[in-house]
Amino acid sequence: MEHELSLETLLQHLGEETPFPYGSVTPPIVQTTLFTAPSLRLRTEHGGLNEAGYVYTRESNPTVRLAEQKIAALEQTEDALCFASGMAAIASAILTFTRTGDHVVCVESAYPPTRTLLESWLTRYGVQATFIEGKCPEEFERALQPNTRLIYLESPSSMVFHLQDLRAVSMLARERGILTLCDNSWATPIYQNPHALGVDLVLHSASKYLGGHSDLLAGVVAGRREHIEQVRQTRSLLGGVLEPFGAWLLRGLRTLPVRMTRAHHSGLQVAEWLEQQPQVARVNHPGLPSHPQHALARQQMRGYGSLFSFETHPIRAEQAYAFADRLRLFRFGCSWGGYESLLLGWAQADTEPAPWLFRIYIGLENPDDLIRDLQGALPALTP
Repeated sequence: MEHELSLETLLQHLGEETPFPYGSVTPPIVQTTLFTAPSLRLRTEHGGLNEAGYVYTRESNPTVRLAEQKIAALEQTEDALCFASGMAAIASAILTFTRTGDHVVCVESAYPPTRTLLESWLTRYGVQATFIEGKCPEEFERALQPNTRLIYLESPSSMVFHLQDLRAVSMLARERGILTLCDNSWATPIYQNPHALGVDLVLHSASKYLGGHSDLLAGVVAGRREHIEQVRQTRSLLGGVLEPFGAWLLRGLRTLPVRMTRAHHSGLQVAEWLEQQPQVARVNHPGLPSHPQHALARQQMRGYGSLFSFETHPIRAEQAYAFADRLRLFRFGCSWGGYESLLLGWAQADTEPAPWLFRIYIGLENPDDLIRDLQGALPALTP
């Protein structure tokens, strides 16, 4: 029956075929650390598990399992695991499949903590990494070494929103027995399915769009069952499992298709408007025809998130701060994916004047209101 239902309908019903206690429409939170068996004999016969298949929440939990089932269906993978944060998911996946003497190829504009893990922490244990721009498959091929074990992708990537050709890179990796990992937090499984394009493991910061309400810290690894079982062992040993209440907060999955439709249209509307403003030198949004990889975006994505960046002409720092101070509907913070619009900015050189890069996230406000807010602030950026 699952194959007869649309994605939107599956999200509401998958894993919920059995009625919940008391006729509740909301899944219960099984807020327990321990699961007991009715007898020692039965526990022994079930290999340490109780009759429902549970023993300890660090290993598995019904509330967490329901969220994992829904995400696996979204990503079109055999299974998925939830973690206590996006970095717990990323680190566990990388640690599972690397050993001393291994080499990793990673896109240089990946999420900064991911870079830190690869270029600082793992070098302590003899794992080396090469960072490349990654906009064409040939770059990956040139970066490969005989001991390359992983290729780490993030498409679109942080801040500059570069894309990788997921199908081509995955094919290249598979021919050489190399595992591919891809952070899919930006597009979400609503607009992109890396596993369907050949990527082995799909990663998410579920704190972003999957949660959707800026009240959840969580991460996800999804992929083939054989890979997921290996990552499960790492999760159990390191203890980075998502706790039941956090899994219950992934109720945001129910509204994900609706929110992503809004994100797609609102983000594009603001990006298109910004592109026409004289204070803006360039807008980095894969959905714009002006983006150098727009054709690839249309090829491997069905839509777009509402996080992007724009670059200014050379300005002074005080102008950048004056621009931000004039905004009334944007907050200033490092995350994204919730209902609130956000902005961050950095100078692109140590001297003044210098171009600035602003990362902007369009939330669930009316985009016309956000444009008016930006319109009142942009004159501060006039060179």
